[in-house]
Amino acid sequence: MRASQRARGEDETVVGTLLDLDERRRGALSAFERLRAEQKSFGKSVSKAQGDERQRLLARAKELAQQVKDAEAEADRLGAELDALLKTVPNIIEEGAPPGGEEDFVVLEHVGEPPAFDFEPKDHLELGESLGAIDMERGAKVSGARFYFLTGVGARLQLALLNLAMEQAVANGFVPMYPPVLVKPEAMEGTGFLGAHAAEVYQLPQDDLYLVGTSEVPLAAYHMNEIIDGLPRRYAGWSSCFRREAGSYGKDTRGIIRVHQFDKVEMFSYCRPEDAHAEHLRLLEWEKEMLAKCELPYRVIDVAAGDLGASAARKYDCEAWVPTQRTYREVTSTSNCTDFQARRLAVRYRDEDGRNQPVATLNGTLATTRWIVAILENHQQADGSVRVPEALQKYLGLEVLEPIKR
Repeated sequence: MRASQRARGEDETVVGTLLDLDERRRGALSAFERLRAEQKSFGKSVSKAQGDERQRLLARAKELAQQVKDAEAEADRLGAELDALLKTVPNIIEEGAPPGGEEDFVVLEHVGEPPAFDFEPKDHLELGESLGAIDMERGAKVSGARFYFLTGVGARLQLALLNLAMEQAVANGFVPMYPPVLVKPEAMEGTGFLGAHAAEVYQLPQDDLYLVGTSEVPLAAYHMNEIIDGLPRRYAGWSSCFRREAGSYGKDTRGIIRVHQFDKVEMFSYCRPEDAHAEHLRLLEWEKEMLAKCELPYRVIDVAAGDLGASAARKYDCEAWVPTQRTYREVTSTSNCTDFQARRLAVRYRDEDGRNQPVATLNGTLATTRWIVAILENHQQADGSVRVPEALQKYLGLEVLEPIKR
């Protein structure tokens, strides 16, 4: 844990505090159990005593009862303090995860070649507006900044994209799910989203519910407080997602790259902890398969420890090329959360010896609204039209998106 905290750029002295609290809690529990055993034994002596001896023993019994009560309260207090501190400590990173912050990722591979245009490419918003696909102006009028309407072929393109993603997920054994997007605090906290990222989450205080930023949250909590079998279990959640984008003032204000609401198909897997590393690589391969279907050039990065988020032990992002920005932007992310979420949510399986053990949980994006940015920009043509990737044509019913006459 110390090494993990160092790699994340977090405070490693917390480990010493945790060990000290744990030792004190164990000592308090031992004192409580010893005093309680003495109290039970003492009770038998009181029942046999008479006269002054009985009065003396009764006084001692009262004193002992208070000591038992105090010892139990101290053990509970230290236990609560230990639990509260543990909830602030992120998952232990997987061996091999690069140390450092947001810019310290490692590029694992480049796939595909960025398009070479013989014309000046338009950005996704200019294309989206000319195609009648994106309406930011009315989105802002109705809901405020960072909201939008997907209209006409824009709405159809998103449906085609998410249907293709769901078809692929089902073909690979995932159970399709429409999860709730409002969840209780224990679901949000159990998945690790109420720590450092709490400012990103929309809360409804009157109902004590949270809007999810990813269907990872309800899918992780689906088996909360359960013992499950038949591992691995794989689910694919199609949902709207909501993020406050706190702290992103001035970033990506143009278009639909960084918005408050978007739709996503998310893969989620429960498996045995020893199988989690291999399962993580499977999720990454399914993401790459989807990117290939959309004919997008991209790179895969191994995210640095300081940029993982609390629950992830390792994370790989696929970043698609965005021609007008001359850079790669994240379109998928897959995280191995090991047993971090499962311990907090009490999701367990029975091992070969019949003992209950926490499972491992993993998640990965299969498609999201942001993909529209990369699809429009990479497949645009000189006349302002956009070629539809072949895999999407059967869902969209179109081979080319044409600018509309205004």
